[in-house]
Amino acid sequence: MNSAAVALIGLAAFAAAYRMYARFLSERVFDGETDFPTPAHEKADGIDFVASPKHVLFGHHFTSVAGAAPIVGPAIAVIWGWAPAFLWVVFGTIFIGAVHDYGCLVVSAKNGGRSIGDLAAPILSSRARLLFLSLVLFLAWIVLAVFAYVIALLFTQYPATVLPINFEILVAPLIGWLAYRKRVDLLIPSIVVLILLVGMVWLGTKFPLVMPDWGSVSGLHVWIGLLLSYAFAASVLPVWTLLQPRDLINSHKLFLGLGLMYAGLLVVHPPMAAPAFNASVPDGPPWFPFLFITIACGAVSGFHGLVSSGTTSKQLNSFRDARAIGYGAMLGEGALALMSVLACTAGFKTLSAWRVHYQSWSHAEGLGAKIGAFVEGGSRFLHDGVGVEEGFARAAIAVIVISFAATTLDTATRIQRYIISELAEAYRIPALQNRYAASALAAFSPMLLVYGGNWKALWPMFGATNQMLAGFCLIVLSVYLAVKKKPYAFALVPMLFLVAMTGVSMVIGLAGFLRSGEGLLAGLSVVLLGLSAALLFEAWIVFRSLAASPTKVEAAPFGAAVR
Repeated sequence: MNSAAVALIGLAAFAAAYRMYARFLSERVFDGETDFPTPAHEKADGIDFVASPKHVLFGHHFTSVAGAAPIVGPAIAVIWGWAPAFLWVVFGTIFIGAVHDYGCLVVSAKNGGRSIGDLAAPILSSRARLLFLSLVLFLAWIVLAVFAYVIALLFTQYPATVLPINFEILVAPLIGWLAYRKRVDLLIPSIVVLILLVGMVWLGTKFPLVMPDWGSVSGLHVWIGLLLSYAFAASVLPVWTLLQPRDLINSHKLFLGLGLMYAGLLVVHPPMAAPAFNASVPDGPPWFPFLFITIACGAVSGFHGLVSSGTTSKQLNSFRDARAIGYGAMLGEGALALMSVLACTAGFKTLSAWRVHYQSWSHAEGLGAKIGAFVEGGSRFLHDGVGVEEGFARAAIAVIVISFAATTLDTATRIQRYIISELAEAYRIPALQNRYAASALAAFSPMLLVYGGNWKALWPMFGATNQMLAGFCLIVLSVYLAVKKKPYAFALVPMLFLVAMTGVSMVIGLAGFLRSGEGLLAGLSVVLLGLSAALLFEAWIVFRSLAASPTKVEAAPFGAAVR
């Protein structure tokens, strides 16, 4: 199969979905074209609630959801062949992931920018809210630990990236100051910075910076400490000072890099070196149902619901911007995941070379191996198709990967701060309602996982936890739509599919953990399965009551609390 044909089919499907399905969801399902004032105007505080231009907020949302995960997941899933990964990325993005992201954004923005977990109380029950927020707290904890480790690892593996990444962080506040204090249009300054970044990547290849060991502390762990300190600072600063301008720069960087990779792919149009389907994977799990939790971001991800209802809904200037930001950004992430599939299959010159890298599950499973396959494959498209020098191409792709991982890191810290504050308010803990205290707990507690090495034990649970969280978000959306007498099947059917696939995967995984004596993972699997059952039961209660007495249900869980 020619890789160019695969790419064009996927991109055409995304374009058609935005033109037709996204418009249908906006007009008929979620009422996304409403003229309600958004929380950014109702609660404007200059810190978290800041009305933002559509292209600026798109940049923030897109780069926050499109971290390293849509690269990592497909990079391992292609071990089962390129066809299952391709189909799940395309159809999962269109019918599940983008619906999930857009729905969470609109429902949150209609309700004061409250997180989807917080809204579980009026929509389902107070018990569901506690279960939901507990799961979010656990997931964000893992995300922060793993992404801090991934970025530090990439800084170590690709020292040419250190200079351009840190240049971007330093210059972003200047862009924010120009935009919000001097009222300069962000577009021109951000493009100038993008051009300077290209020069910084070239400079980084000439002068790579390596973090030395500090006594008994490795350079890797020094980077982790610095990254989490940066995440703390980014989470307490007003969004316009660092978060928005940095994400806008990153979005331009990704569009440029992704565009060049696709251009190079179309020029070279290599064959798909990997087999279309590879069911027999040494020491690996079966593709069904594990494909659907291996590729999370890039098809559907619960973390996206946290971003949509956590930071993005608080910056939405108009509901008319929501479709492009919520649904459109997920399609952009799908394009990134599709490129990861192509880079990790057509990026290899021969089938034998591909089989060396994907000879077994354990050989291809490491984070370094996953990201390395994308970096090498993507740099080949740039080098062979566009003529970019090989060392520069490799550094440029690595910079893109790190930029998105870093954006996810600081956004996840801010979201974790919101969740901690929401729980502190519910349980009357004044100290943790302070944004500095909540941010410190959010940013520095993951050090316990990273420095203790415990994140490696918890990482296998990330995919299942993330997908189960997406299922929970879809449960909330399904009940919301049902009570509002809107077509709820467009959220309910994806929810049932996702919960079923994740549940079966977790049961199979639980049996494996019990056989191998991994008590921690087995215990967490039982807890997650219990949470899933409890939340499904809460949703069933509301649906049963709705069928029995629609008027009573509409008044009971919602009242004036949800609109």
